[in-house]
Amino acid sequence: MTYAETLDYMFNALPMFQRIGAAAFKKDLSNTIALCKHLGNPEKQFKSIHVAGTNGKGSSSHMLAAILMQAGYKVGLYTSPHLKSFTERIKINGQEISKDAVIDFVEANRAFLDDFKPSFFEMTVGMAFWHFAKEQVDIAIVEVGMGGRLDSTNVIEPELALITNIGFDHMQFLGETLPLIAGEKAGIIKSGIPVIISQTQQAVKSVFQIKAREEQALLFFAEDFYKVHRLGDTQGVATYSVQNNLHETFQFKLQLLGKYQEKNLAGILKAIDVLQSKGWKISLQAITQGLSRVVDLTGLKGRWQILGSDPLVICDTGHNEDGIRMILDQLTAYSFQQLWIVLGMVQDKDVSKVLAILPKNASYICCQATIPRAMKAADLARQAEAFGLKAVVIPDVNEAIAFAKKKAVKEDLIFIGGSTFVVAEIKDL
Repeated sequence: MTYAETLDYMFNALPMFQRIGAAAFKKDLSNTIALCKHLGNPEKQFKSIHVAGTNGKGSSSHMLAAILMQAGYKVGLYTSPHLKSFTERIKINGQEISKDAVIDFVEANRAFLDDFKPSFFEMTVGMAFWHFAKEQVDIAIVEVGMGGRLDSTNVIEPELALITNIGFDHMQFLGETLPLIAGEKAGIIKSGIPVIISQTQQAVKSVFQIKAREEQALLFFAEDFYKVHRLGDTQGVATYSVQNNLHETFQFKLQLLGKYQEKNLAGILKAIDVLQSKGWKISLQAITQGLSRVVDLTGLKGRWQILGSDPLVICDTGHNEDGIRMILDQLTAYSFQQLWIVLGMVQDKDVSKVLAILPKNASYICCQATIPRAMKAADLARQAEAFGLKAVVIPDVNEAIAFAKKKAVKEDLIFIGGSTFVVAEIKDL
């Protein structure tokens, strides 16, 4: 098989949630367990960190990977979804899995895949674990795809679990209330394995306390140990002041400009504390350099990424109510004459909660990603109008961006987002 044929097989023969939604969702771990057994249980052959949460789990995974790389370890990183290339999902020390390795995995296991028909996500989890074991990584950072309890990644026995925050997303699978969603995320808490909660939320705090008690797992609320304050950003780097519970103060520069990283940083630092207590050698210098070079080291894209100036063009993959609120909060820190929002969303989510909080004085261009799950641009514009948002309909993402650039003056700001899949199609990303 060629690489193109291999991708075609994976994307079309195996159910893919990112493309088709609910039809690809499996309600148990049986396929993943069977695939891992078929592969010789690679998930037992390397150390790992498990990262879950509604928002921030991708950024947190990349930051942990960067710090551990700077500490001298060989680090695997599994994240989803990808933006430009499938190989982005599986990395070792920032290097994407090779196309040949993808072909080799599918060809060697084609009979099993044809027989068991795992989902696309289940197959990629198996591929990641197989690759990490084969390449003998020291540790792998494994990001949960959705939820936690029933997520395919939940077959590992990690060094620690990190849960970033709880918000409303994927409610049709995870539950309609924050405690129900938290219960699904808490499903990654395992017997005797420490768990860190990045952001303390009173509405769900007891969910984690009860689960940790049941599993006899040490539970740390990171904000009890670290107070993080964002000082601002200049020249592509944000500066944070951090005080620990010993009243020691540190300053970190972070190569991620999103203001919301303030909520993730305490969890990262507490996770490093726990790793250090387990014997991992991670210096303050490794932490400092890892955070300051996270994009260079891991290739993270699409998180408050500046794409141009005059007018300023920014994209971000935030796509649920909490994520959009954080984006809007950060936009208030910028001075501009007119705000242009190139917006696309998926059809299997309640978009009304997002539309209700978007600024009515912005100019909107509604677009749609080229996946079956994408909401039609015209439908999105129709719903936007019900909330007093005036929108132009230009389905193609890059044509919508070009329209905004043509209409905007240099004092304006153009924001592109609403869906990871919209950001993924930006040609200049």
